[in-house]
Amino acid sequence: MDKADLLWWAPEHYARRRPRLLKRQRALAALRSFFAARDFVEVETPTLQISPGLEPHLQAFETSLAAPDGRRRRRYLHTSPEFTCKKLLAAGERRLFTLARVFRNGEAAATHHPEFTLLEWYRAEPDLTRIMEDCIGLLRCLAEALEIPALTWQGRNIDPFQPFERLSVQEAFEHYAGIDLLATVPDPLAPNTAYLRQAARRIGIRVADDDSWADLVTKIQLDCIELNLGTERATFLTDYPLPLAALARPNPADPRLAERFELYVGGLELANAFGELNDPVEQRRRFEADMELKERLYGERYPIDEDFLKALPFMPPACGIALGIDRLAMLMTGADTIEEVLWAPVR
Repeated sequence: MDKADLLWWAPEHYARRRPRLLKRQRALAALRSFFAARDFVEVETPTLQISPGLEPHLQAFETSLAAPDGRRRRRYLHTSPEFTCKKLLAAGERRLFTLARVFRNGEAAATHHPEFTLLEWYRAEPDLTRIMEDCIGLLRCLAEALEIPALTWQGRNIDPFQPFERLSVQEAFEHYAGIDLLATVPDPLAPNTAYLRQAARRIGIRVADDDSWADLVTKIQLDCIELNLGTERATFLTDYPLPLAALARPNPADPRLAERFELYVGGLELANAFGELNDPVEQRRRFEADMELKERLYGERYPIDEDFLKALPFMPPACGIALGIDRLAMLMTGADTIEEVLWAPVR
């Protein structure tokens, strides 16, 4: 029977899921206590936005906002609360977190759902290692609260009390794919796609003629690298090349790199962190480049949030991270699919 035919609320089906859902709630209570003990304020962010987020490959849900006089304005359900959180940093908050419902169209798989819960937290301080320390402390706090010895994914048990690994993207590409990735970005604004295409074909990656440099990086990472990350202990994948910076600031020690890391547990990507860019000119350039790519690939583009760009110069040096709560619940309950840890799925 197709999963869409299952009645998620059928008592016998729901009863099998309920123990995981109760663990999820215990984890959320412990999470809130963790941040409160560190002087974070919990904020609520509006779902309706002028811009849903400008990552080229994310598809948003579009709607309209009706005014009392009948006029309608285009709005989107946000794909992340990031823009609002950074405006709150500009407004004067120094440590904040939010548990936001976010929406990404076209995403449905074992680890993806079109509506899910995203935890984001931000510190008004420049040191990205503080966010790593938060990650370590949070995972250990939740493991203790749920009285679980390990995080589990696809038969792998990862002890969160073991020292976390730090591995650069360059090291990961060299070790797992035999590719010198930084050799392709002598100029971060013009990465060498031809070189990377040749290297990808050499290791058996299927390459399309119109694949961009970023497309090739993603294919190599998915096929050769991700499944090897965090398999024995949780892994921070660090020092992303600048063309993959998104909203991260450049690394002052190496202009080819961005201040960005991702957290992997058992081969599953759990979180994505940035040393936050607060240069509105550079951020506009990246947004416009991303929307040009989106229009070329998908025939559409989303508006830039001009209010966000106005707020950036007022935002202090900061770091932030987005962590998928549903994936975290999967790791903490041993679930195989995301729907096993959702109170009610989107069908």
